[in-house]
Amino acid sequence: MRKIVAAVVREKGAAFQIEDATIGEPRPGEVLVRIVAVGVCHTDIIVRDQYYPVPLPGVLGHEGSGIVEAVGPGVAAVEPGDHVVLTFQSCGHCGPCESGHPAHCADFFAQNFGGGRKDGSTATCDGHGHALHDHFFGQSSFGSYAMAHERNVVKVPKDAPLELLGPLGCGIQTGAGAVLRAMKVPAGARFAVFGSGAVGLSAVMAARIAGATTIIAVDVTQSRLDLALTLGATHAINSREADPVARIREITGGGADFTLESSGRPEVLRQAIDALGIQGTCGIVGAPKLGTEASFDVNMVMIPGKRIMGIVEGDAVPKVFIPQLVDLYMQGRFPFDKLVKFYDFDEINRAVADSESGITIKPILRLPG
Repeated sequence: MRKIVAAVVREKGAAFQIEDATIGEPRPGEVLVRIVAVGVCHTDIIVRDQYYPVPLPGVLGHEGSGIVEAVGPGVAAVEPGDHVVLTFQSCGHCGPCESGHPAHCADFFAQNFGGGRKDGSTATCDGHGHALHDHFFGQSSFGSYAMAHERNVVKVPKDAPLELLGPLGCGIQTGAGAVLRAMKVPAGARFAVFGSGAVGLSAVMAARIAGATTIIAVDVTQSRLDLALTLGATHAINSREADPVARIREITGGGADFTLESSGRPEVLRQAIDALGIQGTCGIVGAPKLGTEASFDVNMVMIPGKRIMGIVEGDAVPKVFIPQLVDLYMQGRFPFDKLVKFYDFDEINRAVADSESGITIKPILRLPG
């Protein structure tokens, strides 16, 4: 067992506690990664608050980046010393996985929210030797080491800034992938995103890469809208000051071709659907509590031929898409570093609070050493 430090959640809504812990050696197919930095994502926060019933006490964190320390038997994709980004886990053998859609894996919930390996075991114990639930998104990277799997470890170039890259594994991938992979927004399209956090602003940057000619950001925080305009948005709407549906219809001359809802609020989803033009597509990436329902006017979806699309992790194949995002960043075409603020690992609760309040768009925690 290897000594580590980890941020542990022990009960619903509790603060993260920095604790001494231990982690085992990798089993077949597993990869032990020394974490350099890890992003704080909305999903970490809602799991802490048990919107999703992930078992506690446990180690969360699912936007890790680091260096491969050891590999288990059978691992061929990476070797010790490789720089990697950790992403979501998938089974690899269901229909969606085999057809290039691992983010919609038939076993997605168990693989990412089950609290351990498929056999129920965990790799991590607390300082008293008691098991901690881990393998969150196949990694649990709120710690100095994480036990991942060959399928959810993505090798990246060593000349890329490793401490910056973790959020590519979830939030940044989600927003960019929704535009470039799931909805396949084409050149000349009219696009609007509801919510200008890390996911929404990544979608804005991706829409510019795709060649959308009208890119509209909607939010209630003016500073985020101002940032959106520097990242490629052609228009910004403060929904506290104007009706976003009316403004989008005015700007686009009848409605957007594509909208993306990233806030997780049912009333905002209704606006994103209503803002579509004829045969427009609304993508949903915002995650509310399980069981949340939303409403829309059936005829106003059916008659104009609108489409409503659920999207997880941008419908990306991470081993292909994350290196593409790294290349785009290194070329200066995808400046997601403008969304980021760094914190020391022991400042995790301040980073979470700053994320919840909107002070920081994408916190990244630097691990000791």
